[in-house]
Amino acid sequence: MSLIEIILISAGLAMDAFGVSIGKGLTMPVGENGRKVTLAFLFGLFQFLMPLIGWLIGLQFIDVIADWDHWIIFGLLGYLGIAMIREGLSDDDEDDDKTFLGVWEMMMLSVATSLDAMAVGLTFAFLPINVWEASATIGVITFGISLVGIYLGKFMGRFVGKYADIIGGGVLILIGTKILLQHLGIIE
Repeated sequence: MSLIEIILISAGLAMDAFGVSIGKGLTMPVGENGRKVTLAFLFGLFQFLMPLIGWLIGLQFIDVIADWDHWIIFGLLGYLGIAMIREGLSDDDEDDDKTFLGVWEMMMLSVATSLDAMAVGLTFAFLPINVWEASATIGVITFGISLVGIYLGKFMGRFVGKYADIIGGGVLILIGTKILLQHLGIIE
């Protein structure tokens, strides 16, 4: 997997955190810089940790499913992509974005938005990839994108989060499809 693909996956995974960051940025008072950075840091930290956990789980099963791992990667990335697109197209507004959360709630939100990263980490077990570098890239990019989302939240509005999920989901589907086609020998 190339660095560009890892960066695209990182950006795709960061879209959930970006959408939540925009929502939180809309409601956070001016001068809450410590909480803004803390929220972005927690998003990045959990996006770093979850692929490692998924990778460790995947290593336990690599010998059993090595012959059809590309279908698993395609299925997981496709499922996550479709779920993100569906969420982006949903008309449901989450009321929990109306108030800013404490540290415990920020951690729970960070875990919730990083579960997709655990599934992607599972796919890393079947690919020739340095999981530490990939996870660090995911974490750093998520931190940066989340921080931007928080600070731009007041200006960008809620609709941007919907489009971010749609774009992120599309990126995950495309990368999963590319990996499947490469393993099937249809493309190089």
